[in-house]
Amino acid sequence: MLKYYVKTTEAFKRLRTDQDGVVSFEYIIVAACIIGAVVAAFGTTAGGAIATALTGGINAITAAFTAAV
Repeated sequence: MLKYYVKTTEAFKRLRTDQDGVVSFEYIIVAACIIGAVVAAFGTTAGGAIATALTGGINAITAAFTAAV
């Protein structure tokens, strides 16, 4: 456990002093914002508004295809 703590601490030290690490950290922040937006749009369960609309659309397409065949 101590070995992982030391490795993590050293990685954070390198990240703090490395200018390229700042860009990586910004990507992490942007990814977190995108995940938050997707969760807000679709909801955390399958009952979100967009998920309900997509399910209804897919069901309508499937019914139309089944009726045509």
